[in-house]
Amino acid sequence: MAQRRTLTRLLLAPVTAAAALIGFAAAPAHALIWSSSDQWGNYTTSDGYILYNNIWGSGAGAQSIWANSSSNWGVWADHPNTGGIKSYPNAKKIVNKPITSLSSLTSNYNVTVPSSGAYNTSYDIWDTDYDYEVMLWVNYNGAVGPLGTSQGNVTLGGHTWAVYKGDNGANQVFSFLRTSDSSSGTVNILPILKWIKDTKGWWGNETIGDVQFGYEITSSQGGLDFRTNSFNVSSS
Repeated sequence: MAQRRTLTRLLLAPVTAAAALIGFAAAPAHALIWSSSDQWGNYTTSDGYILYNNIWGSGAGAQSIWANSSSNWGVWADHPNTGGIKSYPNAKKIVNKPITSLSSLTSNYNVTVPSSGAYNTSYDIWDTDYDYEVMLWVNYNGAVGPLGTSQGNVTLGGHTWAVYKGDNGANQVFSFLRTSDSSSGTVNILPILKWIKDTKGWWGNETIGDVQFGYEITSSQGGLDFRTNSFNVSSS
């Protein structure tokens, strides 16, 4: 989304001081390395991931993020039952390699998500110029949907996806929605990027910048927990 794109570019230096949290009882306090309820709260871990609270949409409510590590973190969010994306709390790994220079790009995920609310659990992958956005939805719930028009289904990277292509006025968006919900798995991301480049010709040899993973939340009225039990990104 264009607004999130702008805010990603404006990401401030890591915040190291923990903030007081709202609705934070779900997080295991003894192991915390960081927590924040700040709108743009962010933290860089010792292994190079950036955690970001990222409450960017209009009409948002309260949201708190906590982390035991880059691979074990979560969010409590209480956003009203209205339309429009309110936030995309995420963990980000910076790759900074052209597609043709990558021999592998993979990620593992394991999440616990609520049965109510409106959200998607997704990867958000950007080129370094933020001209292109690739979203991989591994699960979704409620009144949410991708931008653009249907391009049919494709099996890539170990999953079958419904593909959508759109433009939000600031960048091209290629959305891949898993045809059945998954709470854990491995995604081989590189074949998806090569399919966009070589099979469809939708972009050239883009330099891949951010590989983000998190929760695009539209509503979570009353307060809902989103937990990342494990997550990593590996590239070579």
